[in-house]
Amino acid sequence: MLGFLFTDKECRELGYMLRKELDEMLLDLSDPYLENTVIQSIRARYKVVFRMYARMASPSDLSMYTLNSAQLNLRNNE
Repeated sequence: MLGFLFTDKECRELGYMLRKELDEMLLDLSDPYLENTVIQSIRARYKVVFRMYARMASPSDLSMYTLNSAQLNLRNNE
C-alpha cells in the first residue's frame, strides 16, 4: 500500500482524470465490435479505477459511475 499527500488542486485534477478514464471505459463497454476478452479486461480495469475514484468522490458523483448488473453482464452469453 502506498500513501500520497496531494494538495486540494491535485486532488481535483486526479478526480477529473479518473472520471475521464471511467467515461472512456463506459464508452468502450458499449462498443458492439469488441471481443469478449477485451470487454473482460476493460471491466477488470474499470473496477480498479472505480475503487480509486470511490476514495475521493461524493456518493452522488459516484452513483453516476456505478455499473448495474446488466452492464456488468453485457455480452457474457456470446
